[in-house]
Amino acid sequence: MSGRLIAVVGPSGVGKDTVMEAMAQAEARLGLVRRVITRPSGAGGEVFEGVDETRFAAMRTAGDFALWWEAHGLCYGIPTAVDAELASGRDMLANLSRRALCAAQDRFNGLVVIALTAQPRVLAERLSLRGREDAAGIARRLARAGSDMPQGITATTIDNAHALDTTVRSALAMLYPVRV
Repeated sequence: MSGRLIAVVGPSGVGKDTVMEAMAQAEARLGLVRRVITRPSGAGGEVFEGVDETRFAAMRTAGDFALWWEAHGLCYGIPTAVDAELASGRDMLANLSRRALCAAQDRFNGLVVIALTAQPRVLAERLSLRGREDAAGIARRLARAGSDMPQGITATTIDNAHALDTTVRSALAMLYPVRV
């Protein structure tokens, strides 16, 4: 039996990586996809492999990505190593952009999409606390926060404005309605 790729999407600052890490800690059947990003490794936030644009392009050309996309002036890639994890039956959580969902649906059978949401004031506060952008950058991210799901993509929406354990319980209940 194959595992499922579980795409976690939502606006910047909604807490995707925090929720995914907590879900993986709470459920042994879940693993985390480590993305490759054209951002310095020391930039903080999620655990990722930071590469420059030349290296990313070489990896893309070599077929090292199961999926890749551009967003916020950066390139993001899901390494092909995810295929072995899925083939072993493990469900894998991946932080994806909404604009990558159609390609992900084409590439991964049984793609599951969790859309995290939070009120704009919560997003603004979280973005400010992480300290990656100035006020103008935060405003640009907030302007994109309400983007709709691409046509043909079905997602389960979960509000992440509350306690982390509440969000994690909701997501796990949706993924594993009967817990063993």
